[in-house]
Amino acid sequence: MTQQRYQAAIAAFDKANAEDPNKEMADGKEYPKELLYAQRMTEMQERYAPEASEAVKLACRAQHIQRWKTPRSNYPMDRNGYLQWRTGLYKFHAETAGRLMKEAGYDDEMIERVKTIVGKKALKVNPETQMMEDVVDLVFIEHYMLHFAGQHPEYDEAKWIEIVKKTWNKMSSRAHDFALAGKIKLPEALVPLILKSIKG
Repeated sequence: MTQQRYQAAIAAFDKANAEDPNKEMADGKEYPKELLYAQRMTEMQERYAPEASEAVKLACRAQHIQRWKTPRSNYPMDRNGYLQWRTGLYKFHAETAGRLMKEAGYDDEMIERVKTIVGKKALKVNPETQMMEDVVDLVFIEHYMLHFAGQHPEYDEAKWIEIVKKTWNKMSSRAHDFALAGKIKLPEALVPLILKSIKG
């Protein structure tokens, strides 16, 4: 790893995410939403896979880069619209990360590697993409699942079991073991539901 180039790319990612007009509180401090998410991704990656490659570290930091620029409302509010939005997001994040990496001095080979990971290509086949997906899901469970639950009081238990199972199925067995070994903070109110979902 060329530390200077790596730090330049991370700084560029953070600068881009610091422009987020959406704010979120954490530990009594207000953060730009996607900057906080990026920092949580890096923190989880260091906890879960400190041996991760440079490409995975960069991808984790850039995974949601400038997400607010591609709002869900730009697409039809149905299943197909949701899928189009997700596909568009993956491409937007990958292209944005690649452009900033180029400016930081990375070669095309490393840029393409990171774009593959951020674009979630070859999940379950590419170990680097899978490692980032594990980090994404662990961050969601620890930091965002409870808030997501609060936004959807209309969801019944069956719907929640489906959501938890979908998240769980995207994770590797290593990530399953990490979560169940108490290495992440499970949202206390949802623990019975989570356990019921993964054992069912």
